[in-house]
Amino acid sequence: MKKFFILLFLVMFSGINAQQIDYNIKKGFVAEGYDVTEYFNNRAVKGSNEFSTTYDSVKYKFASQANLEKFKNNPQKFVPQYGGYCAYAIGANAEKVDIDPETFEIKDDKLYLFYNSWGVNTLKKWNKEGAITLRDKADKNWQKIKIKK
Repeated sequence: MKKFFILLFLVMFSGINAQQIDYNIKKGFVAEGYDVTEYFNNRAVKGSNEFSTTYDSVKYKFASQANLEKFKNNPQKFVPQYGGYCAYAIGANAEKVDIDPETFEIKDDKLYLFYNSWGVNTLKKWNKEGAITLRDKADKNWQKIKIKK
């Protein structure tokens, strides 16, 4: 037990960065600065610099103080799946691909973001090719590629 507390102390006070997950922080913020709580209202809303916070060493923006507080009370509920990378690309190819923050899906109370540009809407492909199968593949693939390098 003593070794456990020594190790805990070293981790807490050695300056080691606890964040090991690779998050998609294009534009400096998760979901490119869109308010992750608003997705659960079926809306893609840009966040404000006025209402921002850091969680797991990455930054988030919110549209209001109320949304910021909602996030702070339960951040795990709102953190996008697969570090905020395109869910389709993680499932289909085990690749970390940027997203269009206005292309998203809430399924089983989880946020999934998708790439949508140059005529390729991966949310449509996700649903056409079988979201359940791709989600299972993405979950497995993410375990292999999620660590920040």
